[in-house]
Amino acid sequence: MTQEKNNKLKHIKMKKISILIALLLTFAVGKSQERLKVDGVAVVVGKNIVLDSDIDKFKKELKQRMEGKLDITDCEILEEIMLQKLIAHHAVVDSVLVSEAEVNSEVERNIAYFSQQLGSMDKVVEYYGFTDEEDLRKELYGIQNEQLLIQRERASITEDIDVTPEEVRTYFKNLEKDDNLPEFSAEIELAQIVKTIKPTEEETNRVYEKLNSIKKDIEDGYSFRLKALINSDDPAVSGNGPGSGGKYTITRQSNFIKEFKEVGFSLDEGEISEPFESGFGIHIIQVEKIKGQERDVRHILIQPKVSEEELKASKDELARIKKEILDGDITFEEAVVKYSDDIETKNSQGLILNPQTNDTRFDLTRMDPNLYKRVSSLKAGEITEPFFDEIRGESKMHKIILLKSKTETHTANFTQDYEKIQQLTLQKKQEETIDKWAKDKIEDTYIKINKDFKNCEFKNNWKKK
Repeated sequence: MTQEKNNKLKHIKMKKISILIALLLTFAVGKSQERLKVDGVAVVVGKNIVLDSDIDKFKKELKQRMEGKLDITDCEILEEIMLQKLIAHHAVVDSVLVSEAEVNSEVERNIAYFSQQLGSMDKVVEYYGFTDEEDLRKELYGIQNEQLLIQRERASITEDIDVTPEEVRTYFKNLEKDDNLPEFSAEIELAQIVKTIKPTEEETNRVYEKLNSIKKDIEDGYSFRLKALINSDDPAVSGNGPGSGGKYTITRQSNFIKEFKEVGFSLDEGEISEPFESGFGIHIIQVEKIKGQERDVRHILIQPKVSEEELKASKDELARIKKEILDGDITFEEAVVKYSDDIETKNSQGLILNPQTNDTRFDLTRMDPNLYKRVSSLKAGEITEPFFDEIRGESKMHKIILLKSKTETHTANFTQDYEKIQQLTLQKKQEETIDKWAKDKIEDTYIKINKDFKNCEFKNNWKKK
């Protein structure tokens, strides 16, 4: 194998490692201040530190994600982490702006992911060694803030980078010549028809009447906390963290639903709201204490019930729609327009966007496990049986999903995979731009490397020899 090919393979390998480390830094949850007391500092970049344990942790995680096929040294891992920290440092120097709302949104997304993986919020808090949910959220806030800063700074550095068709062709030809064309995983496109399930007007009125009765009892002297424990459908009501006994502390920036904050900040201390609706159900709120920009509130949530008859009717309707499609009475696309209740996909022939890539293709190896189970055995043109789904805080529904197209795992083909190859070419050019930027910035950035890593042979002049 030639030295030139070795260098290309090394570049591709380190590109994969760089992406994985950037991802792992997003999930590097841990009590950093406490770890500092018992852990060694591997390196300082600007005001950012990397701990010895970080390197071990990332190496173990990388081995797991790459199924043990990991050919990378601790020094290489450290250099990739240092690059991320260098970018984060200069994002602050360059006054890159990240809003609190954006950070909170990422925190909520990751908390939902952790909770799904481990089973509950309590298990997440216990697994990562935090005192409570609030403690975990504070740590995640710092991590997500740094990651958004890195994303913005990288985007700023590479914003003028583009590739021509000739550059794409040259990149592909070089990979082909070196027998190093990538393998692309199986991908699918999905389309859906959705029927939302709403409670009857009678059931909604019942909940309003119940909450009005509870409100009157509290105004007559009953304990809001006890009423919440007995009646509230909020799963946090019986826990020990935020939401225990129906109590939350909110600010206008808190990541609570809009309706909840609007009502909470419209009340005086001690006042109880009228019942109001949100995507979660129907609530009442009492403001217990106003503390500057914060408010301690208690709430009771009751979710109107959907009867078994309504659930069956929704499912049966989708089964009928599916039969119409299979019998050729209507196309799937026509059925989407005629029957589907989902606004986002109704105007795109039912096509579902991949939330990770924002296009219509899903990599079968990286799909949401629940969705994968529904569609992995389908062939192109086949439709699932109607199934129940729920978006907490939004709606309950039944769905059918069409496997619109499927591309099997294959070696890259220039015509078929042009967009992917174009993206790889662009990424390579962007990484080369980042590398050049890093070489310049290292020279005027404070960097201190622990003696244990002084013998590392870094790609860039981190040791400033």
